[in-house]
Amino acid sequence: MQNQARSISTNQIGIHPNLEKVVTRHLNSTSQKPFSEHTQSAFSQSMEWLDNWQGQFILDSCCGVGESTANIARNHPDAKIIGIDKSAVRTDKHQSYAENLDNYIIVRADLNDFLRLLVLEKIKLDKHYLLYPNPYPKSAHLQRRWYATSALTDILKLGGKLEVRSNWQLYIQEFSEALKLANIKNQVNEYTSEPAITPFERKYWLSGQKSWQLLADLD
Repeated sequence: MQNQARSISTNQIGIHPNLEKVVTRHLNSTSQKPFSEHTQSAFSQSMEWLDNWQGQFILDSCCGVGESTANIARNHPDAKIIGIDKSAVRTDKHQSYAENLDNYIIVRADLNDFLRLLVLEKIKLDKHYLLYPNPYPKSAHLQRRWYATSALTDILKLGGKLEVRSNWQLYIQEFSEALKLANIKNQVNEYTSEPAITPFERKYWLSGQKSWQLLADLD
């Protein structure tokens, strides 16, 4: 039985008034933040696993427990997939969702650093998933949303087909506007599918919430 529909709790109405200013600033600057040691280690291990791979390379950012990464790997048997999440608590739970496949790994890393390291290595993506990242719905937290951080520039440089999903429509709308500021065409639509491929997706749909999707070809 479907539970009563929930909704995002936010004090923001419409596109954030500072979105253009914040996104434009990030598009015209480069992060100088030192790389975290644990991410440098995770990146080195990831590059060793890739072993100069020349085939399709897919990133599943903010992968949580990695159920989505395993599903993506099963659906893309000829690609190599890396799932990244900053929380060891979540990545350590991956065994409960793991698939017996050798074309993906789950790593714990700071995504901002990991993306920058990929760019420095001149690596290109074929596809990049951002499935249900924390939308930080409070208006004061705009600059915690991925499209309003320095990570946006690296996401663009890595290229590939970008797919973002959220249960907060405004998050997807703002992501779309951020990409437009970078002259990237994109499309936004409501998203439904069976089965759900992440625990968040499953939870949202069971509670009656909708999912929204953004698609963009960054190449």
